[in-house]
Amino acid sequence: MAKVNMKKSGKLKQEFYEKELKKLFVELVKLQNWIKSEKLKVVVIFEGRDAAGKGGAIKRIAEPLNPRICKVVALGVPTEREKTQWYFQRYVQHLPAGGELVLFDRSWYNRAGVERVMGYCTDEEYWDFLRSCPSFERMLIRAGVILVKYWFSVSEEEQEKRFLSRIKNPTKRWKFSEMDIVSRGKWVEYSKAKDEMFAYTDTKQTPWYVVDGDDKLRSRLNCIRHLLSLIPYKDVELPKMELGPRPKQSGYVRPPMEEQTFVPDYYEDMLEAFRSEPEGNAPADDGGL
Repeated sequence: MAKVNMKKSGKLKQEFYEKELKKLFVELVKLQNWIKSEKLKVVVIFEGRDAAGKGGAIKRIAEPLNPRICKVVALGVPTEREKTQWYFQRYVQHLPAGGELVLFDRSWYNRAGVERVMGYCTDEEYWDFLRSCPSFERMLIRAGVILVKYWFSVSEEEQEKRFLSRIKNPTKRWKFSEMDIVSRGKWVEYSKAKDEMFAYTDTKQTPWYVVDGDDKLRSRLNCIRHLLSLIPYKDVELPKMELGPRPKQSGYVRPPMEEQTFVPDYYEDMLEAFRSEPEGNAPADDGGL
């Protein structure tokens, strides 16, 4: 088990983060090529408190990858039909085939977290899940699935800052809901639910890996590096491609461009105004659309 380093050198600088992220993107693409080449079936689960940084980590992992190989699954509220199914059924249909990587933005562990705390499942359903989950995950492993589980941890103080940021920022407002307001008052209940979940499902075959999420940039890099360390991969030699000269076209006359409807260049006038202003006195961007 990895030792926890409680001493931090401070939050990562953006410049260092972006430089390191570029390197990790290259390795993620190598991993993707290996998964495709070896027809591996990889599932990565991201769980944790609201605003702990799960979504940001998932976005960065998926960003350089082929969406046909790397799929992000973020299921909504179950339908009335799904509520009558075997609990794991709605998740099974999203599991990978050979050569695929699936990132679960929340997963079947909803039952051990939000459903338990908010009373969306019965006690019988909850305890049945905790008893059944390890067997379900062992079954996946026997079927050749590589299963990785991450829990993103965040302090109350940092979560509060992020909640306030979401409320004030119009581009993040959709991330904050009435459910978050209710959950905010149940910090201890969620802690107890997480502890109980770990007691049953933090096994040797499928351990939980805890990511310190208070520094978003640091947590993303740590998560990606750790994921790369868990799946041994090799650099797959790709077929060489040469473009060569373009073939000469003949017999084609392009229709007049004036007959086509182009999207207006909204920024040309803005740029001209910007260039004409004295340095340090450029017009302010009002953020309008």
